[in-house]
Amino acid sequence: QGCVQKYIVKNYFYYYLFKFSAALGEEIFYITFLPFTYWNIDHSVSRRMIIIWSIVMYIGQVSKDILKWPRPLSPPVIKLEMRTDVEYGMPSTHAMAATAISFSFLIATMNQYKYPFALGLVAAFVFSTLVCLSRLYTGMHTVLDVIGGALISAMLLALSYPVWDMIDHLLLTSPFCPLLSVVVPLVLCYNYPKLDYYSPTRGDTTTVLGAGAGATVGFWLNNQYATPAYTSENVQLEFPLISSKIVAVMLARFFVGIFVVLLTRQLMKSVVLGMLGYRYKFPIGDLEARQRLEVEVPYKFITYSSVGFSATVLVPLLHKLLGLL
Repeated sequence: QGCVQKYIVKNYFYYYLFKFSAALGEEIFYITFLPFTYWNIDHSVSRRMIIIWSIVMYIGQVSKDILKWPRPLSPPVIKLEMRTDVEYGMPSTHAMAATAISFSFLIATMNQYKYPFALGLVAAFVFSTLVCLSRLYTGMHTVLDVIGGALISAMLLALSYPVWDMIDHLLLTSPFCPLLSVVVPLVLCYNYPKLDYYSPTRGDTTTVLGAGAGATVGFWLNNQYATPAYTSENVQLEFPLISSKIVAVMLARFFVGIFVVLLTRQLMKSVVLGMLGYRYKFPIGDLEARQRLEVEVPYKFITYSSVGFSATVLVPLLHKLLGLL
């Protein structure tokens, strides 16, 4: 555990392709792509993606720690990642997240915009397939883990799709939304399945639910006090023509937004850890203390709910002030 295996790369194309594809199922992708869709594409599409992503990831992480199926044995496989090696394998949450994000994006945009459905379907299939194959290439999952994750995600999409609009409407208009958006995820995090040893699944789940909670509160506030997002109109729009000016504005929004998001994450990590360290009498650098339930859950939930709130409320306000809307 914690050892780096030695290996020889014989095909650098596959190596970098699947290393990159594996990153599409990790925090670096979530913290860039999901906010990007909110800032530059469509708020309603982004809302649906974030809610589905939160639900799918929670169910996937909990399923791992209930089923307790081991990851592939090494040897014979070579594991190119070590952080998640202490987690269980079934189902692959990379496969679940990739399937959920790509196909929820497809389904949400096909109802909003006119474009060749076959092209969108191919893009969603290629994206999710690359992420799934990366988990096999890096030695982190079996074929069954990946297929199981993709199928569970597909089933959740099919079951939830009929109520997408109803959930979206309630999240935007219900006066109870801010309270429930925080309380329900916190209860789920504190009652996460217990293991005999520490696994990062609880912390990762708290990160996802925290980000979803902060974003959901932001959606509600924007609808109440900024621009109402829910209307009865149901029209399909053409994708706007992409010009150099539009690209420049989109990039400006993204870089301004990602700077604020990363600054928020770093600032809140330091503040919350400092407060918890003072409360429970441990140095900030004590990794074992940070893995305790009473520290890990509030630390990650507050940090990432702040990130979600910042991305949906503070960044759009800054965009408006800078004339980027």
